[in-house]
Amino acid sequence: MNKDEKAILLVTCYGHFVSHFNMLVFPAVLIPLADQFGMSIAETLSLSFWMYLLFGFSALPWGLAGDRFGTKALLMLYHTGAGLCGLLAFFSLANPLLFSLALSGLGLFSGIYHPVGLGWIARDIRNTSIGMAYNGMFGNLGLAAAPLLAGLVNLFFGVAAVYFVVAMVNLSGIFFLLGTARQRRKETSPHNSTTVSARVPSHFFILLGATMLGGIVYRGTSVTLPAYFQLSNGELFQDLTLLFGGIGTENAVATVTTSMIYLLGMAGQYSGGKVGEHFDLRRGYLFFHCITIPAAIAMALTTNIPLIIFAVIHSFFLLGMQPIENTLVSRLAPPWLMSSAYGLKFVLTFGVGALGVKIIEIIEKNYGFPAVYLSLASVSSLVVACIILLIVRTRSREMTEL
Repeated sequence: MNKDEKAILLVTCYGHFVSHFNMLVFPAVLIPLADQFGMSIAETLSLSFWMYLLFGFSALPWGLAGDRFGTKALLMLYHTGAGLCGLLAFFSLANPLLFSLALSGLGLFSGIYHPVGLGWIARDIRNTSIGMAYNGMFGNLGLAAAPLLAGLVNLFFGVAAVYFVVAMVNLSGIFFLLGTARQRRKETSPHNSTTVSARVPSHFFILLGATMLGGIVYRGTSVTLPAYFQLSNGELFQDLTLLFGGIGTENAVATVTTSMIYLLGMAGQYSGGKVGEHFDLRRGYLFFHCITIPAAIAMALTTNIPLIIFAVIHSFFLLGMQPIENTLVSRLAPPWLMSSAYGLKFVLTFGVGALGVKIIEIIEKNYGFPAVYLSLASVSSLVVACIILLIVRTRSREMTEL
């Protein structure tokens, strides 16, 4: 990559880190928050509904704004608005309604990143799969850092301090932006014009169907995994506390375990980028999603060490497919509306995924966490069906980075 491309990745990678950090802090402290508010897990989970909904459904208008006003202005708004909402959450731990409002604002401003940041990468970085892979790895780092930092801060300073950290992490992004040059506006795509045809809209909407269902699986996993570990790994917790002389809590063990899994997911992101660079994007996309189905079923049927092993496999492939998916968007979307195309994608991925939180809430309340993962395996099967249809409809086209 040249100097300009590296500068783009510096800003976008930190933005990606922060966006996922913002969304994964809440599930890491779900049980401590339930204790703080004196509410059930399901009731506390419902406080996050609007955060996840706005994180997804605001993506399209933010993408349109990004195409109209430019990347840098939108990313500045992102870091400033999300930082202020983190401070509001810090001051509202005595009021569940105000806390939910702060989370909603956090989701709204965090929704800026994906359409704007990924649109920038798709427009201005020539090797899109590798750019998306590096960017995805930092998103994974945010996934990993959120439960780790949230668990440790909660352990030593209490749950309110967790959202003070959220505020500072977001506001720090302003300094990265201040050190960058004005965004270069490109009117043409860096990719060959043969990647766009009259049939692109139908192909793109098939891909959107897959991303929408994949968003339900992603969000369902991310909001439940720390609590599922905490409730299902009792024997492992007892062994670890015995090993370390009784230091730590069940929540700390669960959040650290979740962080380690997301860190390993960074290897999945890099692998996905390499697969997209050297092989057909569609078939790589299919392979990665196929592996998540048996892994999710196994997660529903196991506990302790086996559960963690299958969770690692599930997260590796669920997160590893993202660079492939995002590169497919850049191949099937009109290049002059790249931010808007990513906005539409993330409306479905994160917006409908947020609706999945309500479904997960109902399933967990009535049938327990194992049933949640069996349901997610079923949704992944529908994703695979969409990808097969995409392959059939685009079989005459070559779709690799080479």
